[in-house]
Amino acid sequence: MILTLTANPSHDRTIALADPLRRGSVQRATSVTSQPGGKGVNISRACVAAGVPTLAVLPAPDDDPFVHELTALGVACCPVDQPGSLRVNLTISEPDGTTTKLNSPGPRMTEETRATIVQELRSRAAESDWVVLAGSLPPGAPPEWYAELVATLPDSRVAVDTSDAPLVALVERLEVAAPALMKPNGHELASLTGHDGDRLEADPTAAAHAAGELVRRGVGAVLVTLGEHGAVLVDAEGAWHAAAPPTTVVSTVGAGDSSLFGYLLATLEERAPADRLALAVAYGSAAAGLPGTTVPRPSEVDPSRVEVSRLDLTLEV
Repeated sequence: MILTLTANPSHDRTIALADPLRRGSVQRATSVTSQPGGKGVNISRACVAAGVPTLAVLPAPDDDPFVHELTALGVACCPVDQPGSLRVNLTISEPDGTTTKLNSPGPRMTEETRATIVQELRSRAAESDWVVLAGSLPPGAPPEWYAELVATLPDSRVAVDTSDAPLVALVERLEVAAPALMKPNGHELASLTGHDGDRLEADPTAAAHAAGELVRRGVGAVLVTLGEHGAVLVDAEGAWHAAAPPTTVVSTVGAGDSSLFGYLLATLEERAPADRLALAVAYGSAAAGLPGTTVPRPSEVDPSRVEVSRLDLTLEV
């Protein structure tokens, strides 16, 4: 089972435009879609599509429409009550695949809600193959919360996908809270290691060396998504780069979440590292070809189209 925490879930609304976005003008949309979102939620939705057992832990009232919608999609939920309405994230999608995201902060998380979430995760982690901590933290949650959760789940395989202050706080505490997997993108990785983000996005070898710094500090594996340049995987065994297959990009929102799920799925199937990376990139590319935050079905994912090469990187862990 894959246990996910979405600390700051959202109603994801996508507005598709027929023409490029023109600031300050009035434009007509070709479609508007709404889906339950948040990084952990997206991974749980991908689990359902692939037939992988999952449980989504999230702060929301039991009778919230968000929870009902997830349940209707087949996602088993563990909602933890907290006051306030869930946030709405807006995505504007242009014809060439360019996406503009407007994310709201979300309701303030209370200490009671946070304590209940910790209790739920600890009680269910033993029966889970992976525990995924994903997305931003809401107001009221301290930036070091993910690091604290990793430290309180020492016997579990924990994957973390976050950014900004929570990501920095996690890396500052790797000596006591190193997760089994981290999934930054190139710019997020650069913010941690002092490298140039544009260079890491465009240079897989440079990204692998930067990711190797985290592996040397105790992280089990680092999966770095590089957009059109594919992704890099670094672990104690070595480093690999996978080029992204040709894809007609519709929306990049949620593609990184699908990449993370592809990697997790490959570990459940006990695939070799290069094959894990291939499935991760195949999932991410498939998601980029779908509207909004739609997650791909296994029939839409073809890892045979992904070319993986080993990189020359020696790690002293």
